[in-house]
Amino acid sequence: MRLVIMGLPGAGKGTQAALLSEEFGIPHISTGAMFRAAKGAGGPLADKIAQYIDQGELVPDELVLAIVKARLEQEDCRDGFILDGFPRTVSQAEMFDQLLDEMGLKLDAVIDIIISADEAVRRIVERKTCPRCAATYPGGTEKCSVCEVPLAKRDDDDEPTARKRLVVYEEQTWPLVEFYRERGLLLEIHGEGPIDEVFQRILTRIRGLQADEVLG
Repeated sequence: MRLVIMGLPGAGKGTQAALLSEEFGIPHISTGAMFRAAKGAGGPLADKIAQYIDQGELVPDELVLAIVKARLEQEDCRDGFILDGFPRTVSQAEMFDQLLDEMGLKLDAVIDIIISADEAVRRIVERKTCPRCAATYPGGTEKCSVCEVPLAKRDDDDEPTARKRLVVYEEQTWPLVEFYRERGLLLEIHGEGPIDEVFQRILTRIRGLQADEVLG
């Protein structure tokens, strides 16, 4: 199962990707985690990544793609993966299509978790982050389930910054919805409500795809 998961900031992409990872036994790969791993690996690629990150600049698409390729070539991705945070733009999606073709792979689906802008802002303002692994948790959660350390609020998780993030998402990432819809890969999922209910909605759609493949 090879999936991309997308949605507004605060939509719960990381939470749902982690549940899917456990359900299907495939890795949840976030852009941030890939950058941190690549930066700490040493060598020319790590040096280039560190240069951009340390200067607070965006990592160029070609370099992002090289990082993605290196990650997908690892053994744990043999049976599939869940990409979270990539691609972010149509340009990246086109490059990713070409990369998958070169690797002899194809996506099974792109999951778009849909929530309202007001709900996204509320979740961002209330959420907490693990200071070690950077995983985010809903408001009310006190400890990271992986690192078992107390969670903290990020200084930039305030309403004005959240609103700006939504504008950036609309400009850069929303065009991906049509890109993947035209390719028949898009699964639009209502993302409001309890986490378990959203997960079951996603599973139902994925199981439907798997059933179609068997019947087809």
